[in-house]
Amino acid sequence: MDSFIAKVNAQIINPLILFLFALAVVYFLFGLFQFIANANNDEKRTIGRSHMLWGIVGLTIMMGVWFILGLILNTFNIKDINPEAGTVKLPDYIPSTPNNLNKPTR
Repeated sequence: MDSFIAKVNAQIINPLILFLFALAVVYFLFGLFQFIANANNDEKRTIGRSHMLWGIVGLTIMMGVWFILGLILNTFNIKDINPEAGTVKLPDYIPSTPNNLNKPTR
């Protein structure tokens, strides 16, 4: 089951994320082109401005997701992620006890 999930991640999810990122960039550039090319037409400039805005919103959302994912990975010290193999190496867990539990009571 783990290898199936790893394959779905590597073959579908990661390319889909890259495709959506590229689509947001193209949408922004299309809006920029509309904005510049239609300098005399206020209605088309507004449409171009709207396309640029939504392209930036899409890019911001995707960058935010990457930021949050990086924050989570760094917070829990998760390293050595291999999406192709579906493996993650976590640090060894060493339980700690408070010092006052180790002292004898009188």
